[in-house]
Amino acid sequence: MSDSSLYDPIELETTTFDLIVVGTGLPATVIAAAASAAGKTVLHLDRNHFYGSQFASLHLDELTSFINTHATPPSTILDTTTTSSCHDYTALDVTLRSVYSSIETANYAPEILADQSSKFLVDLGGPRVLFCADKAVDLIVKSGVDSYLTFKSIDLSCICDESGGLSNVPDSRSAIFKDKSLSLIEKNQLMRFFKLVQQHLAASAGDDGGSESSKISEEVLESPFADFLKRMRLPPKIKSIILYAISLADDDQDNLEVCKTLLKTREGMHRLDLYQKSVGRFPNVPGALLYPLYGHGEMSQGFSRRAAVKGCIQVLRMPVTALLMDKENGQYKGVRLASGEEMLSHQLVLDPTLTVRLPPASSSPDLKETLQVLNLKDDKRKVARGICITTCSLKPDVSNLLLVYPPRSLFPEQDTSIRVIQIGGGSDKLAVCPSGMFVLYFSGLCDDAEHGKRLLHAAMNALLTLPISANPESGSAVQSEDGEVKPTLLWSTLYIQELTMVHNGEHENIFFTPVPDGNLNYNDLVDSTVALFQKMYPDEAFFAETPSSPEESENPEDDTELNLDD
Repeated sequence: MSDSSLYDPIELETTTFDLIVVGTGLPATVIAAAASAAGKTVLHLDRNHFYGSQFASLHLDELTSFINTHATPPSTILDTTTTSSCHDYTALDVTLRSVYSSIETANYAPEILADQSSKFLVDLGGPRVLFCADKAVDLIVKSGVDSYLTFKSIDLSCICDESGGLSNVPDSRSAIFKDKSLSLIEKNQLMRFFKLVQQHLAASAGDDGGSESSKISEEVLESPFADFLKRMRLPPKIKSIILYAISLADDDQDNLEVCKTLLKTREGMHRLDLYQKSVGRFPNVPGALLYPLYGHGEMSQGFSRRAAVKGCIQVLRMPVTALLMDKENGQYKGVRLASGEEMLSHQLVLDPTLTVRLPPASSSPDLKETLQVLNLKDDKRKVARGICITTCSLKPDVSNLLLVYPPRSLFPEQDTSIRVIQIGGGSDKLAVCPSGMFVLYFSGLCDDAEHGKRLLHAAMNALLTLPISANPESGSAVQSEDGEVKPTLLWSTLYIQELTMVHNGEHENIFFTPVPDGNLNYNDLVDSTVALFQKMYPDEAFFAETPSSPEESENPEDDTELNLDD
């Protein structure tokens, strides 16, 4: 028997819905909001007491608890039976998947951080930003979720140069001319290259001022972007900035033997275009990048709020313990909750932190075949993620910054980029950590835990130092032998996240949402989420309209309107 006495019944007026969504990660909340806006009846459930799942922003103690729970999850969420007492269904147990591994947590300042844990809102899936002109910003505005969110700009973008120093990324015409690290020749080369890209894109789009002769040939567009940059005779420094700091390529683009994701010229052009369109889109944002005022988990809460306005029923602290499947044909019918209640729906969306147990040996062949489709598989690549806390900025007078370590910039075997975001806290900064403290997020794609940890440790060692004594208060920064001042590390956690392969469409009624990927922005996740909604509801518009409600902001609908904190 399941111990349903631990959970109060939700006692809804109806037990049948068009859609049940399990988990409140960002893709799941977008699906719930879009389906609710399309007039579907939606029940949205989450076993956690917070929104966001793997996309959440959590207090320090919540963060470590969540990671550890999903590293060695219990064999079952609750003890469930395998048959339904009320209907002719087979109940398949739902359990937690292991999505994190190789966790390392170190606290060098327990007394300092003891009373500060609840003042942090730390991203599980960082580092992550939004480009001012990317698909996530467009979706936030189109859906009306911009009424619930506020953003701040990332002040500075840097890249590690050939000498090991940190150079600013020139992201606009004025930035190029002001950059003292670039020679006059390099500035002219970069300006000419940006102009060539703009002319090609204008010609391809049929815009005024774009002539047919400005188009780049299909053969070149399908060639490696690194080769195209060589043909443009750009020096290595400029080439590295374009490939890894602006186009955000993951792998070493000059070594095809180790490059697992080759960036072609066509895609490189589009990424350059996104970066340039992001710079200056909003008057009070100097650069290209944005960060949510209360962390990225605030985006899941924003879409959940939009769904609730449209009638979605949301229940936190309520695990789903089993899927209800037809005994004969294996078709999905509904879910069983930890309270013992059974809820039915036409469609089901599951969080990828969940998996479904094998059916009884006596089950029908159709049911066994259905379950094989439902079992997710892990990708060969993983994401190594690290989170560090300091009381000193990497750059004087800069609170929020992005730093990219291109392949080979830290050690010879480094075959992928490492990205770092620093976020500062305080009343005049982001509300994600206490005033005077900084959170640093590290990430890099890896093949295994050993590879991933080497990437993280190399970047951390280059930027930070351990306390000289057992008392970190003795200094917030330490000067190294070469005179460089490094912030002192107060706290850190490193972990490896699985990249789950989701193949939606193999079951007509059950779908999984994507996990946080290794990208810096949300473009691929937005594409996957939109494709999932269109597969589920091919005849429905994706956020067709966003009529205002008394609860919402009175901001006029405008594709460049966004709440930005000055």
